[in-house]
Amino acid sequence: MYPAGNLFIPAAHGQLEAILKQPRDRATGVGLVLHPHPPGGGTMHNKVVFRPAAALNDAGLVALRINFRGVGQSSGTHDEGYGEREDVRAALDYLSANYPDREITLCGFSFGARVGLEVGMTDDRVARLISIGTPVDKYDFSFLEDCRKPILFVQGERDEYGKVDHLRELLAKTKAPVELKVISGAGHFFDDQLDELKAAITEWIGSVSST
Repeated sequence: MYPAGNLFIPAAHGQLEAILKQPRDRATGVGLVLHPHPPGGGTMHNKVVFRPAAALNDAGLVALRINFRGVGQSSGTHDEGYGEREDVRAALDYLSANYPDREITLCGFSFGARVGLEVGMTDDRVARLISIGTPVDKYDFSFLEDCRKPILFVQGERDEYGKVDHLRELLAKTKAPVELKVISGAGHFFDDQLDELKAAITEWIGSVSST
């Protein structure tokens, strides 16, 4: 059993289960946070999804988490990243309709980063991107070479699915303004470094929002 969300977003296949949380003070923007690989147990309740969502709240953003198709109470079935891109667009549709004057920050962890970055880099509604645990050793991220939007990469020093050296090689080819934060001693799931992960995101949002 999955914990229930508090929102359902219309999608072509039916609905996406979601959780929307407001910041303590007046919202200065909105954010979308995407979870890891569904067949591997990824959901919007994953701890590496919850912490970035909390970081966005701390930075003054409304934070939306969704369950991809086939996860929890979201309809549909897993589609190896293809249909999930449409799920991302459905979530962006919701945010842009309900917060039309707010910049959107798109944040993805692992599989969520792979899907979210590809959609977010070309969607005019997305102002900036955050990629956590970028699995460069598992998926092709060469499309990022054409990205022009600001991106924060947070990577564990010992990430099993994306070696830091390989990620640096990718970023060297990217024309976007990027920042890489390597968390010392962390693996892919940041087991003992979740507070550092959260702090890195809150700090970065504050820095790019003030420029």
